[in-house]
Amino acid sequence: MTTWILLRGLTREAGHWGRFLQDFRAAVGGGGVVVALDLPGNGALRQQRSPWHVQGMLATCQAQLAEAGLKPPFHLLAMSLGAMVAVEWLQQSPQDIAACVLINTSLRGFSPFYHRLRARNYGALLVLARVWQRPARAEAVIHGLTSRVPESHEGSVAAWAAIRSQRPVSRANALRQLVAAAAYRPLAAPPLVPVLLLASRGDGLVHCGCSAAIAYAWNCAMAIHPAAGHDLPLDAPQWVVSSVGAWLRSLQRTEPSDGLRRVPSIGENRGKPRAV
Repeated sequence: MTTWILLRGLTREAGHWGRFLQDFRAAVGGGGVVVALDLPGNGALRQQRSPWHVQGMLATCQAQLAEAGLKPPFHLLAMSLGAMVAVEWLQQSPQDIAACVLINTSLRGFSPFYHRLRARNYGALLVLARVWQRPARAEAVIHGLTSRVPESHEGSVAAWAAIRSQRPVSRANALRQLVAAAAYRPLAAPPLVPVLLLASRGDGLVHCGCSAAIAYAWNCAMAIHPAAGHDLPLDAPQWVVSSVGAWLRSLQRTEPSDGLRRVPSIGENRGKPRAV
Protein backbone atom coordinates (compact mmCIF):
# COMPACT_ATOMS: atom_id res chain seq x y z
CA MET A 1 0.00 0.00 0.00
CA THR A 2 1.30 3.45 -0.95
CA THR A 3 1.14 6.08 1.79
CA TRP A 4 1.19 9.71 0.64
CA ILE A 5 2.09 12.42 3.16
CA LEU A 6 0.97 15.95 2.23
CA LEU A 7 2.60 19.02 3.79
CA ARG A 8 1.41 22.60 3.40
CA GLY A 9 3.29 25.88 3.67
CA LEU A 10 3.73 28.88 5.94
CA THR A 11 0.80 29.25 8.42
CA ARG A 12 -1.29 26.85 6.32
CA GLU A 13 -2.93 23.64 7.55
CA ALA A 14 -4.55 20.48 6.22
CA GLY A 15 -7.83 22.33 5.65
CA HIS A 16 -6.16 24.62 3.12
CA TRP A 17 -5.73 21.76 0.63
CA GLY A 18 -9.44 22.23 -0.12
CA ARG A 19 -10.81 20.33 -3.10
CA PHE A 20 -7.32 19.18 -4.11
CA LEU A 21 -7.24 16.66 -1.27
CA GLN A 22 -10.37 14.98 -2.60
CA ASP A 23 -9.03 15.01 -6.17
CA PHE A 24 -5.70 13.54 -5.10
CA ARG A 25 -7.30 10.80 -3.01
CA ALA A 26 -9.49 9.88 -5.98
CA ALA A 27 -6.41 9.69 -8.23
CA VAL A 28 -4.53 7.49 -5.74
CA GLY A 29 -7.53 5.17 -5.53
CA GLY A 30 -8.28 2.46 -3.02
CA GLY A 31 -4.71 1.15 -3.06
CA GLY A 32 -3.25 4.15 -1.30
CA VAL A 33 -3.51 6.22 1.86
CA VAL A 34 -3.34 10.03 1.78
CA VAL A 35 -2.51 11.84 5.04
CA ALA A 36 -2.43 15.65 5.27
CA LEU A 37 -0.24 16.61 8.24
CA ASP A 38 -0.17 19.93 10.09
CA LEU A 39 3.13 21.59 10.89
CA PRO A 40 3.54 22.57 14.57
CA GLY A 41 1.74 25.86 15.26
CA ASN A 42 -0.86 25.28 12.53
CA GLY A 43 -4.24 23.57 12.36
CA ALA A 44 -4.73 20.86 14.95
CA LEU A 45 -1.29 21.75 16.34
CA ARG A 46 -1.99 25.48 16.65
CA GLN A 47 -1.40 25.42 20.42
CA GLN A 48 2.16 24.22 19.89
CA ARG A 49 5.05 26.62 19.49
CA SER A 50 6.43 26.52 15.96
CA PRO A 51 10.13 25.60 15.98
CA TRP A 52 12.65 28.15 14.78
CA HIS A 53 14.11 25.51 12.45
CA VAL A 54 12.85 23.08 9.84
CA GLN A 55 14.43 20.13 11.63
CA GLY A 56 12.05 20.61 14.57
CA MET A 57 9.07 20.68 12.21
CA LEU A 58 10.19 17.39 10.68
CA ALA A 59 10.49 15.77 14.10
CA THR A 60 6.87 16.70 14.84
CA CYS A 61 5.70 15.25 11.52
CA GLN A 62 7.51 12.00 12.16
CA ALA A 63 6.03 11.80 15.65
CA GLN A 64 2.51 12.24 14.25
CA LEU A 65 3.02 9.38 11.81
CA ALA A 66 4.46 7.11 14.49
CA GLU A 67 1.51 7.85 16.76
CA ALA A 68 -0.88 7.00 13.91
CA GLY A 69 0.92 3.70 13.33
CA LEU A 70 1.97 4.62 9.78
CA LYS A 71 5.28 3.17 8.67
CA PRO A 72 7.63 4.04 5.80
CA PRO A 73 8.36 4.08 3.00
CA PHE A 74 6.31 7.20 2.29
CA HIS A 75 5.55 9.24 -0.81
CA LEU A 76 5.74 12.96 -0.09
CA LEU A 77 3.87 15.82 -1.75
CA ALA A 78 4.75 19.14 -0.18
CA MET A 79 4.69 22.81 -1.04
CA SER A 80 6.54 25.93 0.04
CA LEU A 81 7.68 25.61 3.69
CA GLY A 82 6.31 22.07 3.77
CA ALA A 83 8.59 21.24 0.84
CA MET A 84 11.59 22.39 2.88
CA VAL A 85 10.52 19.94 5.59
CA ALA A 86 10.32 17.27 2.90
CA VAL A 87 13.83 18.08 1.68
CA GLU A 88 15.17 17.72 5.22
CA TRP A 89 13.37 14.38 5.44
CA LEU A 90 15.03 13.26 2.20
CA GLN A 91 18.41 14.12 3.64
CA GLN A 92 17.95 12.75 7.15
CA SER A 93 16.16 9.50 6.31
CA PRO A 94 16.20 8.75 2.57
CA GLN A 95 15.39 5.12 3.29
CA ASP A 96 11.97 6.24 4.57
CA ILE A 97 10.97 7.99 1.32
CA ALA A 98 10.01 6.27 -1.93
CA ALA A 99 9.38 9.42 -4.00
CA CYS A 100 8.91 13.13 -3.41
CA VAL A 101 7.06 15.97 -5.13
CA LEU A 102 8.09 19.54 -4.23
CA ILE A 103 5.74 22.38 -5.22
CA ASN A 104 6.74 26.06 -5.58
CA THR A 105 9.49 25.98 -3.00
CA SER A 106 12.89 27.62 -2.62
CA LEU A 107 16.09 26.78 -0.79
CA ARG A 108 18.79 28.98 0.66
CA GLY A 109 22.01 28.52 -1.25
CA PHE A 110 20.21 27.73 -4.50
CA SER A 111 18.50 31.08 -5.23
CA PRO A 112 18.94 34.73 -4.17
CA PHE A 113 16.73 36.10 -1.41
CA TYR A 114 14.89 38.42 -3.81
CA HIS A 115 13.73 35.39 -5.79
CA ARG A 116 12.79 33.40 -2.68
CA LEU A 117 10.46 36.22 -1.59
CA ARG A 118 9.83 38.69 -4.39
CA ALA A 119 10.14 42.34 -3.39
CA ARG A 120 6.78 43.26 -4.93
CA ASN A 121 5.13 41.50 -1.96
CA TYR A 122 6.71 43.43 0.89
CA GLY A 123 3.92 45.98 1.04
CA ALA A 124 1.20 43.33 1.03
CA LEU A 125 2.98 41.44 3.79
CA LEU A 126 3.01 44.57 5.95
CA VAL A 127 -0.73 44.93 5.36
CA LEU A 128 -1.16 41.26 6.28
CA ALA A 129 0.67 41.80 9.57
CA ARG A 130 -1.67 44.69 10.43
CA VAL A 131 -4.86 42.73 9.67
CA TRP A 132 -3.65 39.39 11.02
CA GLN A 133 -6.54 39.06 13.47
CA ARG A 134 -9.23 40.03 10.93
CA PRO A 135 -9.89 36.68 9.20
CA ALA A 136 -11.66 37.81 6.03
CA ARG A 137 -9.30 40.72 5.41
CA ALA A 138 -6.18 38.68 6.13
CA GLU A 139 -7.24 35.81 3.87
CA ALA A 140 -8.13 38.21 1.08
CA VAL A 141 -4.54 39.49 1.21
CA ILE A 142 -3.18 35.94 1.20
CA HIS A 143 -5.35 35.01 -1.78
CA GLY A 144 -4.00 38.00 -3.66
CA LEU A 145 -0.46 36.86 -2.91
CA THR A 146 -0.89 33.20 -3.76
CA SER A 147 -3.55 32.79 -6.46
CA ARG A 148 -3.90 33.84 -10.09
CA VAL A 149 -7.49 32.60 -10.46
CA PRO A 150 -9.80 35.55 -9.63
CA GLU A 151 -12.95 33.43 -9.82
CA SER A 152 -11.74 31.37 -6.85
CA HIS A 153 -11.43 34.47 -4.65
CA GLU A 154 -14.83 34.56 -3.01
CA GLY A 155 -15.11 30.87 -2.21
CA SER A 156 -11.50 30.45 -1.12
CA VAL A 157 -11.41 33.54 1.07
CA ALA A 158 -14.64 32.53 2.81
CA ALA A 159 -13.34 28.99 3.47
CA TRP A 160 -9.94 30.22 4.60
CA ALA A 161 -11.48 32.88 6.85
CA ALA A 162 -13.55 30.16 8.53
CA ILE A 163 -10.40 28.12 9.11
CA ARG A 164 -8.61 31.16 10.54
CA SER A 165 -11.53 31.89 12.88
CA GLN A 166 -11.65 28.30 14.14
CA ARG A 167 -7.93 27.52 14.25
CA PRO A 168 -5.98 30.79 14.21
CA VAL A 169 -2.20 30.82 13.86
CA SER A 170 -0.53 33.26 16.24
CA ARG A 171 1.67 36.08 14.99
CA ALA A 172 4.54 34.60 17.02
CA ASN A 173 4.22 31.23 15.30
CA ALA A 174 3.96 32.88 11.90
CA LEU A 175 7.22 34.72 12.63
CA ARG A 176 8.95 31.53 13.74
CA GLN A 177 7.88 29.76 10.56
CA LEU A 178 9.07 32.65 8.42
CA VAL A 179 12.47 32.63 10.12
CA ALA A 180 12.74 28.84 9.75
CA ALA A 181 11.96 29.07 6.04
CA ALA A 182 14.44 31.89 5.45
CA ALA A 183 17.23 30.20 7.39
CA TYR A 184 16.90 26.63 6.17
CA ARG A 185 19.82 25.54 4.04
CA PRO A 186 20.03 21.89 2.98
CA LEU A 187 23.08 19.99 1.91
CA ALA A 188 24.11 20.63 -1.67
CA ALA A 189 24.30 16.92 -2.53
CA PRO A 190 21.32 15.65 -4.53
CA PRO A 191 18.93 13.30 -2.72
CA LEU A 192 19.04 9.56 -3.29
CA VAL A 193 15.29 9.51 -3.91
CA PRO A 194 13.35 10.37 -7.11
CA VAL A 195 12.16 13.98 -6.89
CA LEU A 196 9.73 15.95 -9.04
CA LEU A 197 9.68 19.76 -8.94
CA LEU A 198 6.41 21.49 -9.85
CA ALA A 199 6.37 25.25 -10.31
CA SER A 200 4.17 28.05 -11.64
CA ARG A 201 5.18 30.80 -14.04
CA GLY A 202 2.46 32.96 -12.49
CA ASP A 203 3.86 32.59 -8.96
CA GLY A 204 4.12 36.16 -7.75
CA LEU A 205 5.39 35.19 -4.31
CA VAL A 206 8.33 32.89 -5.09
CA HIS A 207 10.06 33.09 -8.46
CA CYS A 208 9.62 29.86 -10.45
CA GLY A 209 13.37 30.00 -11.07
CA CYS A 210 13.84 28.82 -7.49
CA SER A 211 12.38 25.43 -8.39
CA ALA A 212 14.35 25.40 -11.63
CA ALA A 213 17.57 26.02 -9.69
CA ILE A 214 16.90 22.99 -7.49
CA ALA A 215 16.00 20.81 -10.48
CA TYR A 216 19.15 21.89 -12.30
CA ALA A 217 21.44 21.32 -9.30
CA TRP A 218 19.95 17.94 -8.45
CA ASN A 219 19.08 16.79 -12.00
CA CYS A 220 15.48 16.30 -10.94
CA ALA A 221 12.40 16.07 -13.09
CA MET A 222 10.45 19.32 -13.40
CA ALA A 223 7.19 20.60 -14.86
CA ILE A 224 6.06 24.23 -15.00
CA HIS A 225 2.46 25.43 -15.18
CA PRO A 226 2.21 28.43 -17.52
CA ALA A 227 -0.20 30.59 -15.52
CA ALA A 228 -1.02 29.37 -11.99
CA GLY A 229 -0.01 31.24 -8.86
CA HIS A 230 1.95 30.15 -5.80
CA ASP A 231 -0.93 28.01 -4.56
CA LEU A 232 -0.67 25.59 -7.46
CA PRO A 233 -3.00 22.96 -5.94
CA LEU A 234 -5.68 25.66 -5.67
CA ASP A 235 -5.22 27.18 -9.11
CA ALA A 236 -4.55 24.00 -11.12
CA PRO A 237 -5.42 20.90 -9.06
CA GLN A 238 -5.99 18.55 -11.99
CA TRP A 239 -2.72 19.63 -13.60
CA VAL A 240 -0.86 18.75 -10.39
CA VAL A 241 -2.58 15.37 -10.15
CA SER A 242 -1.91 14.52 -13.80
CA SER A 243 1.71 15.71 -13.61
CA VAL A 244 2.39 13.56 -10.57
CA GLY A 245 0.73 10.58 -12.22
CA ALA A 246 2.72 10.98 -15.44
CA TRP A 247 5.96 11.24 -13.49
CA LEU A 248 5.27 8.12 -11.42
CA ARG A 249 4.44 6.17 -14.57
CA SER A 250 7.68 7.37 -16.16
CA LEU A 251 9.63 6.09 -13.17
CA GLN A 252 8.12 2.66 -13.65
CA ARG A 253 9.08 2.69 -17.33
CA THR A 254 12.73 3.64 -16.78
CA GLU A 255 14.37 0.70 -15.02
CA PRO A 256 17.55 0.20 -17.08
CA SER A 257 19.29 -3.14 -17.37
CA ASP A 258 22.40 -1.90 -15.54
CA GLY A 259 20.38 -1.85 -12.30
CA LEU A 260 20.39 1.92 -11.90
CA ARG A 261 17.15 3.88 -11.62
CA ARG A 262 17.32 6.98 -13.79
CA VAL A 263 15.13 9.93 -12.93
CA PRO A 264 13.33 11.15 -16.08
CA SER A 265 12.07 14.64 -16.73
CA ILE A 266 8.63 15.85 -17.76
CA GLY A 267 7.63 19.28 -18.92
CA GLU A 268 10.49 21.76 -18.73
CA ASN A 269 13.77 20.78 -17.11
CA ARG A 270 17.14 22.43 -17.51
CA GLY A 271 19.01 19.40 -16.19
CA LYS A 272 19.73 15.98 -17.66
CA PRO A 273 18.57 12.65 -16.28
CA ARG A 274 20.95 11.27 -13.68
CA ALA A 275 21.50 7.83 -12.16
CA VAL A 276 20.57 7.39 -8.50
